[in-house]
Amino acid sequence: MRVSGGIPQHDRKPRELPPAQAPPQPRGGPPILLPSLMFTALSVSVISTLGAPMVPTIAREQHVSLSAAQWVLTVTLLAGAISGPVLGRLGDGPRRRGAIQGALAGVFAGSVLAAVAPVFGLLLVGRALQGLGMGLMPLAIAVARDHLPKERMRSGISSLSITTSVGAGLGYPVTGIIAQHLDYRAGFWFAALLSAVALVVVSWVVPVGSSVPRRPLDVAGAALLCSGLGVILLALSQGVAWGLSSPATLGSFGAGVVVLALWVLQALRARHPLVDIRLIRNRAVLAANTTALLMGIGMYGVLSLVNLYTQVPAAAGYGFHLSLTAAGLVLMPISLGSLTANRVASALVARVGLYRVLPLGALVVCVDLVLLAFCRDDVAVLVLGTFLLGNGVGAAYAVMPLLIVRHVPPSETGSATSFNQVLRTVGGSMGSAAISAIMLAYTPAGGDLPRGTAYTTALLATAAASFLGVIAAVVLPPRQSAGSDAAPAVAAGGPAVGTRPAGSGRVSSAVVPRSDGNQTGEDL
Repeated sequence: MRVSGGIPQHDRKPRELPPAQAPPQPRGGPPILLPSLMFTALSVSVISTLGAPMVPTIAREQHVSLSAAQWVLTVTLLAGAISGPVLGRLGDGPRRRGAIQGALAGVFAGSVLAAVAPVFGLLLVGRALQGLGMGLMPLAIAVARDHLPKERMRSGISSLSITTSVGAGLGYPVTGIIAQHLDYRAGFWFAALLSAVALVVVSWVVPVGSSVPRRPLDVAGAALLCSGLGVILLALSQGVAWGLSSPATLGSFGAGVVVLALWVLQALRARHPLVDIRLIRNRAVLAANTTALLMGIGMYGVLSLVNLYTQVPAAAGYGFHLSLTAAGLVLMPISLGSLTANRVASALVARVGLYRVLPLGALVVCVDLVLLAFCRDDVAVLVLGTFLLGNGVGAAYAVMPLLIVRHVPPSETGSATSFNQVLRTVGGSMGSAAISAIMLAYTPAGGDLPRGTAYTTALLATAAASFLGVIAAVVLPPRQSAGSDAAPAVAAGGPAVGTRPAGSGRVSSAVVPRSDGNQTGEDL
């Protein structure tokens, strides 16, 4: 059964793609495709975290408040949330490589602009352009699904997914070293170099596109999504200054919700929506997406909180007055924890299945945030906390795309995984903006630093969000046996697309009919 325009069409037997429609092979060959994709994803992840280690420095040199400087993070996450579905939709067509190249070119331009920006406004524009790179993850996953050998596809997609947390852990110490010994602008020049190298690698290795025909871009949907998210984030970041019950704050929240509701209605009616909202009806996809939103609040929130806390002068009664380099090294265990979790998660999936690993990862993050809320008087505790954070985030992020890809058509891989990435970055934007509001609320009038209880409040708030993620990951997925989702036959090098194993009545293909009329991907 095939789906065309949302209407099931029944065929007598699954059909194979004609050889002429098969996706082109990368010029660099399969052995270097995955390393190239991982380098690109890791590069943009490192670049997206560049602003965080330097928030205090940027606030001082640009003569803005600490809460205003926090927008260096928020605007990047917002741009990533918007670019994700746009790039995901473009990546599901024949111009996938062009979409990746365009995004990397934008990251390069933004890095140069941020490096030379004479005023804070232009610096924010540069950081917004850098956020385009955060939308590349869905395209990398789509490339991996289309071109990696079956036996490497599952591990490849998991490895790509955790580059978000690995890159964050690496980005802080690297940019801290550059900014401390050179200048914060040197960090953005480093980003320009990194994005330029990634652009060359992508141009040489990544295939041109998929065999899916080109579809028109949903411009109206992109405009509505951007407007709705922007207004809500503005209310989050300025709510304390305006007053939480002020007409400006409540009006902004209300307007944002209305615009996002209009976006949902528009997406449901559009022939080629920016994000296919109908895909989230699947309970497994809904679980992955909901958990991504809630864990995004915790992950990105903790990164900025720990970085700020470690650099606060000891005279404030808390903090360690660490240098940029030392503060970045405190966050580096996130990378080690994510890499460890990726291997552990693979073993756990084989034993208990994808659905049980997801809530486990969210639970580790929740417990870790509670630990940091009450025990942070020693640098060693912070190091342990960031390592545990990496383990929890890495385990959850490793299985999220696997859950999604196995329940959506191959032609929707980029769009479906981009929506998950959108929710990660939206959660990060919400967490960053909410933390800015908490910091401002706990800062005495005329003071520069918030009281120490601000960090306790912020960490408990992010822990609560992660706990909701645990609940979502437990309640939303469909009920099935412990190991039933552990390892589909195709992942181990099963039959080719559209074929039936001898003596079997079950189609073993990358597109499997479902009773609700949708096609699903079971190539993982």
